[in-house]
Amino acid sequence: MTRPAGRALRLTVLVGEHDTWHHRPLYAEIVHRAHAAGLAGASVFHGVEGFGASRVVHTSRLLSLSDDLPVAVVVVDAEDRVRAFLPELDGLVTGGLVTLDPCEIVRPAAREDTE
Repeated sequence: MTRPAGRALRLTVLVGEHDTWHHRPLYAEIVHRAHAAGLAGASVFHGVEGFGASRVVHTSRLLSLSDDLPVAVVVVDAEDRVRAFLPELDGLVTGGLVTLDPCEIVRPAAREDTE
């Protein structure tokens, strides 16, 4: 599989760290589905503070009662491949935010061949 270079599309899915899908972390399910779909890669980033539609600020600061911190799942691949993956998120991401942004890949990741 060749890695994309040049123009691409970035998919970002913002959810809470405690959001689940069938007793599995939602972010892990999204990564699993992206992998199964053959996308170039997916990364999960753990936020230290944020708020969403509920307007409740979630933070990792000491003395905070909030522990459901934001998590971002980021996928970058060719536009057609990312758009073909979007139906996988239907019914899966019900309370999060899904965004698409055009981007440019300036240095494709090296392929790691592990058996």
